[in-house]
Parts: sequence; C-alpha cells; structure tokens
Amino acid sequence: MVTPVSRSRPVAEIPLATRRTTRQPAPAAAEAAVPGHFLCPISLEMMRDPVAAPTGITYDRDSVEGWLERGHATCPVSGRPLRAEDLIPNHATRRMIQEWCVANRALGVERVPTPRVPVSAADAAELLVAVSAAARRGDGPACRQLPARARALGKESDRNRRCLVAGGAARALSSAFVQLVDRRALAALTATGALEEILAALVVFFPLDEESRRHIASPASLDAVVSILSHGEITARVSAAVVLREVASSSDAQCLDAMSATGGIHDALVKLLEKPVSPQATKAALVTAYYLVQNADRAASRLIDLGMVQLLVELLVDSDKGTTEKALAVLDSLFLTEEGRGKAYAHALAVPVLVKKMQHVSDMATEFAVSALWRLCKNFPGEGPCKAEALQVGAFQKLLLLLQVGCMGVTKERASELLRLLNGSRGGVECIESVDFKGLKRPFV
Repeated sequence: MVTPVSRSRPVAEIPLATRRTTRQPAPAAAEAAVPGHFLCPISLEMMRDPVAAPTGITYDRDSVEGWLERGHATCPVSGRPLRAEDLIPNHATRRMIQEWCVANRALGVERVPTPRVPVSAADAAELLVAVSAAARRGDGPACRQLPARARALGKESDRNRRCLVAGGAARALSSAFVQLVDRRALAALTATGALEEILAALVVFFPLDEESRRHIASPASLDAVVSILSHGEITARVSAAVVLREVASSSDAQCLDAMSATGGIHDALVKLLEKPVSPQATKAALVTAYYLVQNADRAASRLIDLGMVQLLVELLVDSDKGTTEKALAVLDSLFLTEEGRGKAYAHALAVPVLVKKMQHVSDMATEFAVSALWRLCKNFPGEGPCKAEALQVGAFQKLLLLLQVGCMGVTKERASELLRLLNGSRGGVECIESVDFKGLKRPFV
C-alpha cells in the first residue's frame, strides 16, 4: 500500500534577515548636450578654434586646415573654392562656446582656452628677414631674441612650424649662424647666447636642406658648434650634439670631410659619452660618431685612441634599446680596424656583452652584435681566447637558436660562419649559463 504524500505541509519562508532585494542602479550623471552649431562640420566635435570661411561656414581650424593640406581646394560643405589664407577667426562663436562651457561646468565641461593667433606667411617672412638683418649687423642681443621667438612659435603648434619651415627658417637661421661666427667675435657672441639660441631654434625646424647643412659644415661654424658642445651649458650642448647628428646623418661627403677635419670634434664626442648630459645627446653623439667612422679611417683611428671601444663596451652593459643599437653600430664599424679589435680583445666585457646583446633587444641590435662578434672571432689568429670566451658565455647556443628562429641576409651568413668557427673550439669548454657583468673586472687599456 502506498502512503499518499501530504500536500498540506507548509512551505518555510525565507527569513527576513536573509532576503535580498535587487537594487536599481543609480541614474547616470547627466551629460551636457553640445549645441549643434558648436560642432565642426568635419570632425563633428566641439570647435576649439573656430574659423569662418568666405562661404559663411564655420569650422575648427585644425580640421579645415588638415582638409586643405590633404590636397582639397574647396569648402567641404559648399564645394566652393577655399584657401587657407581665406580663413578668419570667428570670435563670436568662440566666445559663445566658452560661455556655454562655463555654464555647464558642473556637468564636467571644461572651458575652451582662447587660442593664440597663428603665424601667417607674412609674419614668418618678416621674422626671418629680421633674423638675417640682425646677423649682418652682428647684433648679438637681437640674434638671441629673434631666434628664440622663432623657436617658441615653432613649438607652439604644428601649423606655425610648417609656416616657418615653408618660409625658409632653417636657411635663415643657419645663414645667421655662419655670418655671426665669420665676424670673428666668437667669445662675445657666446657670452650673449646668440649662437646657442640659433642652434636650439634650428632643432625645431629639422630636417635641414643641403644649403643649411653646408652653412653649419663651414670650418668656422663647425669650430663654434664644437666649442659649444665642449664647454656650453647642458641645454646648449644637447642642441649642438643634435645639430651635428643632423648634418652627419645626411651622408653628405663634403660635410663629413669638414667635420672629420675639425679640431676637437672627436674629443668632444668622447667626452659627451664619458659624462652624459642627456639620453638625447648620447644617442646623437653615437650617430655622429658612426657616420664619421664610416666616412674616414682617420676618424676611426682617432676615436679608438681616445678610448671609444672601451666606452662603448661599458655603455652596452646597461643601456636602453636605442642606445644599444647605436653603440653596437659604432662598435661594429670600429672592429673593421685591427686597432679597434685589439682594444676589444683586451677588455674583459667585450665578448660577453656582444653575446648578451644578440637576443632580446631588436633585429638591428642582433645584426650589429653578430657582425661585431664575427669580426672579432674571424680575425683572431688561431684558436685564441676570444672563441673560448664566446663559447663560455653561450654564444654557440644563442647562434643556433637565432638560426632556428630565423634571420636573413648578411646576419644569417655571419651567424652560420660564426658557428663553424666556434664549433672547432668546443672541446673541453664549459658553458656558463649567466654572466655577472657587474662583478667582472673592467680594465681600460
């Protein structure tokens, strides 16, 4: 007999203490709706610097100038012809936008700042003519103030910079520099800061054209730049280093020959690496040294005599990616000479640091590290300690991995040849998994 199940058993209630109620999310904070006439027809964002076109349409300056720079010559809305010179500031709309921002500050709207008036082509021409005139007069204070104004305007906005570049800012400034140093009053000009200010302004208007490079590469100009690089204030030394890099990296043989013949330039570059003033200056000095070594054997010899190989090895122990790539490039170039390789053989860190930099930096660093190690091992007579040291710090294993992962061209060829060179010296050599670079003795020979 089946006992029927009672359906009258009461259902236990959930205790009030354990009941959970679903809370409704708090209403989102209200957002201010931007009035449609404050939006730029191109970007559909609120205008920060409204300008009116002759067609009666108001745009944000950055948007409409970008439209014109991309090759368009018409108003985006009306299709009628439009030039950048036709745009005029719409102060009324800008003030309305600012008032609306202030009224909606409680909703998180920030006030649009009043934009500065951009430089016009006429303004740029007038300023650069004044720079040239001051240089012809030898007016030191004016030659400091006017380039400083050009630099400030160029850094203020990309539009100003483009306008000054189009007006020939680099040529005017470099010409002013060479005119001033040719007046044989270098000490007085340095005291006023005119030359330093011109160099700082030049940096803003890179790249330099051929005429501007030739101005800086004149013997008198190079002497002045090297003097500033050696003895100037920190900011001036950085500007001088960057200007030299710009001239050297053009690969202009005439400029490079003039630089190589300039007294004190190699000493100044080495000094900048021995006592760095900024990462930018260090990298600029390395690039300049690289092109000088590539251009003339005497530059390599001079830098090696000044201890460049030892400096670079020390620098590579703990450096960032960009510095590592550039230091390896210079080191590889110096190893083209027997003297450069000899300095590396005598340095306890040279081989270990090259093996370390073959991986985990960049493809460019791998290329230069493999090439530099290949030059050392290939040109060392007999078995020699160079190959044994490379094996001890794991070069064989890293080269095998490099070829397995994949490398191309000259790097692949040199990695393969390195493996063959090292394979003959593998007997009885124990591989060290890691190297304590800080603990190694680092002699300077």
